[in-house]
Amino acid sequence: MPELPQSAVERLIRKAGAERVSEEASHSLTRILEDMAAGISVKAIRLAKHAGRKTVTADDIKLAK
Repeated sequence: MPELPQSAVERLIRKAGAERVSEEASHSLTRILEDMAAGISVKAIRLAKHAGRKTVTADDIKLAK
């Protein structure tokens, strides 16, 4: 089950310039974004642990990206 709200993803696509967005398109982008976010999160957690911290910081996320 998706964690990101479909309406938010649809708004992102519209903000990028789309006049109309299919439900399938917003679902596809949601899956892609969630996969990317999970990968970045795993890397950021490793960076925080390597630095001896339990807290993931914005810098960890930026470096993981």
